[in-house]
Amino acid sequence: MGAHRSRAALGELVGTFILVYTGCGVAVAAALEKPLVGAPFSSLSVALAFGLVLVALVSALGHVSGCHLNPAVTLALSATRKFPIAAAPFYIVAQIVGALLGSLAVWLSYGGAAREAPAKLGATALGPGVGLLQGLAVEALITFILVFVVISVATDPRVEAATAGIAVGFALTAGIFVGGPVTGASLNPARSIAPAVVAGDFADIWIYIVGPLVGAVAAAFLYDSVIGKGELEEVAGDRAAT
Repeated sequence: MGAHRSRAALGELVGTFILVYTGCGVAVAAALEKPLVGAPFSSLSVALAFGLVLVALVSALGHVSGCHLNPAVTLALSATRKFPIAAAPFYIVAQIVGALLGSLAVWLSYGGAAREAPAKLGATALGPGVGLLQGLAVEALITFILVFVVISVATDPRVEAATAGIAVGFALTAGIFVGGPVTGASLNPARSIAPAVVAGDFADIWIYIVGPLVGAVAAAFLYDSVIGKGELEEVAGDRAAT
């Protein structure tokens, strides 16, 4: 692995660590009713924490690694040839290791209670009365939203790079708002695998792997093959006509 790829993978590790430590840390604080000032954190805080830190990370690491921080994003970009397939395993390993370190940091920060119910290090879980297929569908749908935005702002040369972080962070926040009550809103296999491993609770973990991967690849192919491609062809045609 070359020096550039090593630096990029390290960027993915550090970025995923920060994402999981921040987002899952706020989730644990909310579950344990730990107040910042006044009333304890709420579910709104969790969505904002994940979204806001992603805005910051895209700006900080976008030029280093592309700031995937998510195996579903990496595989979707690889499937549409927007990212080298040979580099994907390095990214995914780095993301999972970073997420594991983030979960361990949450445990260190909040103590033993963070690893027990109801906190479980911010692990994702199906809501009351939610079936497996429903949970799978929701994870696919909300990850579709995220990756559709990611691939449009990150791979289309007509989009200004400065807008990418805001767009992607807002998309993640929107997905958590929609999916949070149903599945806990993972949108990211690494984000679900890590707290499950550290907390020792693997209930329905396959949903948080399969769902995001399906939604991510569908979004990437839709934009790359239909929506984005059609607009680029129109622009090229207009330029040729002039």
